[in-house]
Amino acid sequence: MQGQPLSGPSVGSPRPAVPVSDRVAILLDGEFVKKALGVFYYTAEPLCRTAVHPLDATVSDFARTSVFRLNTRLIDAMEHEPDVAVRRGTLAHQGWEIGGAAIAELLSRRKTTIVPKDVIPKIQQKGVDMRIGLDIASLALKRLVAAIVVVSGDADLVPAMKLARREGLRVFLDTVGRTSVRSELKVHADRVL
Repeated sequence: MQGQPLSGPSVGSPRPAVPVSDRVAILLDGEFVKKALGVFYYTAEPLCRTAVHPLDATVSDFARTSVFRLNTRLIDAMEHEPDVAVRRGTLAHQGWEIGGAAIAELLSRRKTTIVPKDVIPKIQQKGVDMRIGLDIASLALKRLVAAIVVVSGDADLVPAMKLARREGLRVFLDTVGRTSVRSELKVHADRVL
């Protein structure tokens, strides 16, 4: 893919000169791993809103957090990398939940009461898996590449991976060493890296 844009040809333009058998697309779920190698990079805009904490009524401004600043800088940097196409979903505040550390302390009886710092925002990514699936389908149906490398652990991608394989693409799955990936995701890859 040297020197070739990842977006592929536009409608009515000639196909790139690189033979399909030499091209590979890498689809990277940004929430799964926070760095990319020159690829399609999928992530969500950092959450930019406020919410009232249910226990102490303090207002959390997510746009003023270090996580917001770090993610904003990462996305901005990724957009300026050569041969990287950033695909953005959204984040949604889905209420509040007891954090994992607090649950572990409660279960081990090291803690008996919940304090405000134990209750954390429940934030969910929306639309990223759909964008990955659409790009997989587009790459497969347009025959733009011979293989794809999917860096994710999300089983929602199985239908798109199956389509790509039916269309003759090789599908490689990289779970970045995570072992908690559902087996159906591995089954529908030609090879797990």
